[in-house]
Amino acid sequence: MSIRHSTHHGPPATGHHAYCLDPLARLRTPADPLCDVYLTGTVFLDIIFTGLDSAPVRGTESWARGMGSSPGGVANMATALARLGLRTSLAAAFGDDHYGDYCRDALEQGEGIDLARSRTVPGWHSPVTVSMAYEGERTMISHGHEAPLPESALRRPPSARAAVASLTPGRRDEWIGQCARAGTRIFADVGWDETGRWDPADLADLEHCEAFLPNAEEAMRYTRTRCPLAAAHALADRVPMAVVTLGSEGAYAVDGSTGESAQVPAIAVEALDPTGAGDVFVAGFVAGTLAEWPLADRLAFAGLTAALSVQEFGGSLSAPGWLEIAAWWQQVQSLGGQTTAALRRYAFLDQLLPAPARPWPLRRAVPTIGFRSPA
Repeated sequence: MSIRHSTHHGPPATGHHAYCLDPLARLRTPADPLCDVYLTGTVFLDIIFTGLDSAPVRGTESWARGMGSSPGGVANMATALARLGLRTSLAAAFGDDHYGDYCRDALEQGEGIDLARSRTVPGWHSPVTVSMAYEGERTMISHGHEAPLPESALRRPPSARAAVASLTPGRRDEWIGQCARAGTRIFADVGWDETGRWDPADLADLEHCEAFLPNAEEAMRYTRTRCPLAAAHALADRVPMAVVTLGSEGAYAVDGSTGESAQVPAIAVEALDPTGAGDVFVAGFVAGTLAEWPLADRLAFAGLTAALSVQEFGGSLSAPGWLEIAAWWQQVQSLGGQTTAALRRYAFLDQLLPAPARPWPLRRAVPTIGFRSPA
């Protein structure tokens, strides 16, 4: 099953300046926590060079045809969540340099993300990543010092419907357990295990998680299996919901409490830059889960948002909002040759989406540093 669509280019919109649908509107009550999703981590300044024909060659100078900048690191996830209409709270440290001011303003003013639990750290400079995108891949160079986690992130996690965590093998993060004990639903992914142990016992905080979302290679290594689907079922014995991303083959999920499983194929796209696609996938799945959608719809929506993101450059720059999703759905239905089964898979969008106010793609300014307001 596949969906055909035309290729589009151009940076996505900044969050709260564009239409933002609330996927939880029908579920909200006065007793709900003010925060939908809480997360903490390190914010980088991402500088993205685009329009490179090939990788830089040692001893030569390469010129890029385009450049953009945006908050990166944990900001990729926070932005993806906020653009899907979830009330997002981020606890992070910001440098007291111009980069830190820029990232803070972009997240708080540009995306409407709550930074009340973040703080500016005197004398600490912002971590920076330079990313070069070419041939659908990326090369990154980063510099920075370990971020001092705000005390509020350690002592007083907010009341929230959900939290997103990135598990680190061999380390337990106290805030994850605190959130879980307070009734917050924990969604987690995991980074590459540099030790090579791939021991599930090293993921101590997995016991607090409602959903675990590794990629296929990570899932198979942790479960000692050779098939991603078998890995998902093995993980479902340890966590209520196991979701394994399969790259170009889509994603597979197993609900360990009910035994229900679902697999949704990926949408074929021309990938320009995969930066942040995993974060966007998780954000889409979190939104669908909190909105109480069926499992297959959650997987399809997460895959769709990730597919839209890889067609743009950058991490947080590429996260789609509801206007991009609505315009995509309108466009694919207008193209000839679509299979009925493929269109039916995304028919749940009809009950959610606004009518696009303008054609897709939406052209928006790429954030950058240094422009001054006219006098």
